[in-house]
Amino acid sequence: MPVSISCSEESSSDEAAIERVVTAAFGQPGEARLVTQLRANGGLVFSAVAKLADEVVAHVAYSEVTIGGRASQPAVLALAPVAVAPLQQRQGYGSQLVRWSLDELKRRDFPAVIVLGEPEFYRRFGFGPASGFEIQCPFDVPGEYFMALELQPGALADQSGIVGYRPEFAALS
Repeated sequence: MPVSISCSEESSSDEAAIERVVTAAFGQPGEARLVTQLRANGGLVFSAVAKLADEVVAHVAYSEVTIGGRASQPAVLALAPVAVAPLQQRQGYGSQLVRWSLDELKRRDFPAVIVLGEPEFYRRFGFGPASGFEIQCPFDVPGEYFMALELQPGALADQSGIVGYRPEFAALS
């Protein structure tokens, strides 16, 4: 069982630590620049950190997506990126932060979240293939890696089509 961490929405005093954690976790600055650009452009709908002894050890970011060219209100969100400081990986901190953030988004009445990631990791939070909702990934990836989670029952029932990410994501490709 991992040591208890504190999870909270990011504050401006966390920004430099978030940049360091995300850069270190990915081994390059692209994803950290993505978070910074989303924040600067008002595209970071929800951003949260996990702290261990007041030090940021993990970060998650959520931004709005469109499905089939349509935005929904409230917004369907993309979970990306998720980062854990390399020395803190495989201790459950990322899982605790993802679980906490999804609970917080549900409490705030967000309808659903999509993610492109490792199925074995994200299934534990209730994610399943987005294709089950007739939602497609805009990238050429195996279908099981593109997943969706309804935070509100039936939230994706009337959604279908290709997911559109914010323009800031184009810099990663």
